[in-house]
Amino acid sequence: MNGTGSENLLQRTFQRVLGQWRDITSGAPDDAPLAPGLPDRDADRVRRQMRACLEGHGGEVSARARAAALGRAYMSLTAEGRARFLRILATEFDTDRQAVAAAAIGLDELDDWGGRKRRERQLRAALEPPRLRLLTQFNALPDGVKFLVDMRATLLALASEDEAFADLEADLKSLLANWFDVGFLELRQITWDTPAAIIEKLIEYEAVHEISDWDEMKSRLGVDRRCYAYFHPRMPDEPLIFVEVALTAGIADDVQALLSPREEAEAAADTAIFYSISNCQRGLDGIGFGGFLIKRVVDQLSAEIRRIDTFATLSPIPGFRKWLDGYLAEAPGELMTRGERRALAAFCGADDDAECLAVLIERPGWHRDDALAKTLAAPLARLCAHYLAREKRDTGRALDPVAHFHLSNGARMERLNWLADTSPRGIARSCGLMMNYLYEVDDIAGNHESYTGAGEIPASSRFRALLR
Repeated sequence: MNGTGSENLLQRTFQRVLGQWRDITSGAPDDAPLAPGLPDRDADRVRRQMRACLEGHGGEVSARARAAALGRAYMSLTAEGRARFLRILATEFDTDRQAVAAAAIGLDELDDWGGRKRRERQLRAALEPPRLRLLTQFNALPDGVKFLVDMRATLLALASEDEAFADLEADLKSLLANWFDVGFLELRQITWDTPAAIIEKLIEYEAVHEISDWDEMKSRLGVDRRCYAYFHPRMPDEPLIFVEVALTAGIADDVQALLSPREEAEAAADTAIFYSISNCQRGLDGIGFGGFLIKRVVDQLSAEIRRIDTFATLSPIPGFRKWLDGYLAEAPGELMTRGERRALAAFCGADDDAECLAVLIERPGWHRDDALAKTLAAPLARLCAHYLAREKRDTGRALDPVAHFHLSNGARMERLNWLADTSPRGIARSCGLMMNYLYEVDDIAGNHESYTGAGEIPASSRFRALLR
């Protein structure tokens, strides 16, 4: 989903929550409107509101009113004003370092067990920043969890530019990780009978293969398709992550054919193809439940349709072209066989392999020239296989994010597919290549351990042949 779509969804959420919190804040002190950019005068009012929330005078009703008033103040601000609001929360309501130092003095020298335990409790309390207690107060409000998820989405963007926001973002991530434990989540199948408001959100959140209209959405919920999403009980109308599945005869190798309306009956299917997985809540980045979603869907489909015995993906390779451009610019030497070089001579005047490839894949519409595409297939497939299996992060894990996701979840690299995605996006990101990752139920746990423990990449013999 693009930035504009994300901002539109955020504003719609804010409008809904503002309406819900209006009655709660009725009669709350200091609830007058703020200037959108949060100038200094209004920033002082916000500080007072934050302190009032932490002091907690009055009963539960008063506490809810103060928290709702503070939340409404935040939602009334522009992006600049929200950044100023969050900076106050991040820098002025942080851990009291003097209190931490005082609680830690002499701790190692205490011989009395009871005294030591009391001091450790004091230290734990001192280490908890006041802002954490303030954030928790929003949890008690209607849609308060969604409010905090969206707040973290804003913090992620701010923290990437300014470390002053990093600790506040980490505090909020810790809270959300506890609240969004996979044990609390509900798996739902999305069908054409699902409320339209939820289906509309899936259209907007789809991040892999854009859904152009409601007719296309209906096709993706057809008899030979499945769609599943995770929901949280405190966000019952907000999908967290969803996966789209096509039921096919054999492993698919062409995403355009897969996305097209099909006459294929479900009865002919023996394979479930996971062709799109989209995270819906930017504020839950890093709180992983995508792997649990795939495993749950595998279990559900295995029980529901006994003849489905193969579970695989048709996945994009989003980092390949960017890596390839850098690799070719470094002039790595000979990349092609003599036969490939002779075949390319008709299309490229350059003698250097890397320069020749770089020029040809920049040529508009190269993939529609059958002879050129056939000649490029072998060298580009070899380079892509190298990228997927041998290019690693500093952690020793696969550099490509989609490969890392599926390998972490216990899949193996099965098959690399040439010109499997000829959309402009597919050509631009991966030269049209796509990957099948295979989930074999009996091997998932072992593959997961091999990859996460030893950094080994499970792969079929067919894929490994490309690496020789």
